[in-house]
Amino acid sequence: MKQLLEFVPILLFFIAYKTYDIYVATAVMMAATSIQVCYSWLRYRHVPAMQLITLGLVVVMGGATLYLQDEQFIKWKLSIIEWLFGLAFFGSQIFGEKTFVERMMSATLTLPKPIWKRLNLLWGIFFTSVGFINVYVMFHFSTDEWVTFKTFGVPGMMVLFIVLQMIYLYKHLPETEE
Repeated sequence: MKQLLEFVPILLFFIAYKTYDIYVATAVMMAATSIQVCYSWLRYRHVPAMQLITLGLVVVMGGATLYLQDEQFIKWKLSIIEWLFGLAFFGSQIFGEKTFVERMMSATLTLPKPIWKRLNLLWGIFFTSVGFINVYVMFHFSTDEWVTFKTFGVPGMMVLFIVLQMIYLYKHLPETEE
């Protein structure tokens, strides 16, 4: 349910863009992300760090988009967030006893340390790549196509990556006795 709520600001951004324009869509996304963070705080008394970073970038880049009437700022937000995610995954390869992936999944999954590291590295590469793909789309396609890419292409790539990750993990799961 929490993951589904993460998609709400993006979906509202898309609807506002298709109904109005990039500037109304940006304002809607800023408001929706703010509400999302408030909801998280009220419901769980906790806001994940990445949700706060996302809010900060939405406010800063969205604010610059609205104030300067330049859509490039909101377009760059996606790449910056993806690169920060990638950097966090890469950093956890070096710092700390467990990688990000291992911290997120070790309660439900037991894997050898090298597999955790490889999986974590793949996540870092994935997020970094999505950031660069976004830059390509920003500069080679129309805003309309970029909005569609942001709304459906990026989540689609994420689903595909997770499916491929599950196939990879299946090969490395320990045998269970029946």
